[in-house]
Amino acid sequence: MQVLFIGDIMGKPGREAVKRFLKPIQVEYKVDVTIANAENAAAGKGLTKEIAEELYDNGIQFLTLGNHVWDQREIMNFIDREPRLIRPANYPVGAPGQGYGILRTMGIKIGILNLSGRIFLPPLDDPFSGAIRCINLIKQETPLIIVDFHAEATSEKVALGWFLDGLVSALVGTHTHIQTADARLLNKGTAYITDVGMTGPRDSVLGIKKEIIINRFLTQLPAKFEVASGPIQINAVILDIDEKTGKARQIETIQKFSEA
Repeated sequence: MQVLFIGDIMGKPGREAVKRFLKPIQVEYKVDVTIANAENAAAGKGLTKEIAEELYDNGIQFLTLGNHVWDQREIMNFIDREPRLIRPANYPVGAPGQGYGILRTMGIKIGILNLSGRIFLPPLDDPFSGAIRCINLIKQETPLIIVDFHAEATSEKVALGWFLDGLVSALVGTHTHIQTADARLLNKGTAYITDVGMTGPRDSVLGIKKEIIINRFLTQLPAKFEVASGPIQINAVILDIDEKTGKARQIETIQKFSEA
């Protein structure tokens, strides 16, 4: 099974990149399932129902979130009713939405789990023990499990990757918006990358207008963040997974971008 995971979709430029690049990638890599992190899809902060539907219409089958999950308040009105959308599973009990879901396609079930890191991010529940609880439940239905670990610190991501090696098909990092060069298969059959990267404006600082961020570094003054414009990019990974064992056979990074 060929699973495509798209890195953080950043605002309208990210959605335009999905429209431009996704279908050719799906054809080139013979993609069976497409998953994306969409926590920045609405002007860089959160997700709306309208934008979620737009992403589904453009070929994405399942969406994960992160620390910006609640930035668009309207998500409270639909997250509990949308089985194709999950937020980090280590939010405390009582938070709206689900932390994992089961995607059914081609007669095969794929478990998808979303977790948030705790270093330099809100101090949620422990993602390590939380992951095990969720994985044990998912394994009752399928050995195919994709984990989106939305975290800042590379050490935390690498540690969770080794902790879950052999228990999940893949652990892919999101949140830092920079694609890392460490895509690999771990010893027990789990595909791993520290960060898938960002889908959005290429000439930016993590998707924000570079002039705003540079000035903030120079002056240390607060500033309103604005999503950048200009050339667009899509960052993703393609995962080749054995649908019977749930073990990964290969992970490959993807970068496509426009010149203008």
